[in-house]
Amino acid sequence: MAKQIIRTDKAPAPIGPYSQAVKAGDFVFISGQVAIDPATNDLVKGSVADEARQVMQNLNVILKEADITFQHVVKTSIFLSDMSHFSAVNEVYATYFDGDYPARETVAVKTLPKNVNVEISMTAVVHL
Repeated sequence: MAKQIIRTDKAPAPIGPYSQAVKAGDFVFISGQVAIDPATNDLVKGSVADEARQVMQNLNVILKEADITFQHVVKTSIFLSDMSHFSAVNEVYATYFDGDYPARETVAVKTLPKNVNVEISMTAVVHL
């Protein structure tokens, strides 16, 4: 099984030695995304909800590049700078799904890249 690197200029370029996403067989593994606006390469300033919206938009364009949607997502991992952000991120996150939610964990960590408040990674399946 060969792996395929998924890359789009509509999402932020990786800030390290990793790919935006990798397709292997029927699975697409999307690297953690943070609130970087790909048009400016700057961090989104504002509320935690604003950060979460940018993260989800970045994930959305990577999913589109892989010819799939949020409905194909089977697993997400959410990393927060503080668990007090849980509700705000949850509200934004929920709007991207139709109620058939993927499996998920949400954890608070000491520090995230670029000192952001939210990072989300996803695993999707191509054929449902």
